Amino acid sequence: MSQILAKRQEEFLKTISNNHRLEMLKNLLRREMSVGSLAEQVGLSQSALSQHLSKLREQGLVTTRRDAQAIYYSCDDAGVVKIVSTLAEIFPNHAVKYSGDGHVVEPRHVSHK
Repeated sequence: MSQILAKRQEEFLKTISNNHRLEMLKNLLRREMSVGSLAEQVGLSQSALSQHLSKLREQGLVTTRRDAQAIYYSCDDAGVVKIVSTLAEIFPNHAVKYSGDGHVVEPRHVSHK
């Protein structure tokens, strides 16, 4: 059983360790976004973004909502919230504080002198 858990944890960490996917998740924790808006925000083509979103969907880290022709993505995964919050503590410049339910509590900039 522990090997199954370790494999699941490895897949989770592999998925979020990609800098583009991590940035996408940070944006989706802040608010629901369309593919076009998210692509613009993270600086990827829609094609590249779709490939990354596919990996996030496979891991169950993002949810989708269809509105006519548009698909909107969001993230409220508790594990992602914890990881992003922990990363903000470890790397505090331009940190964003998240509540337990994944919503931004307080954007802040921390400078080191």
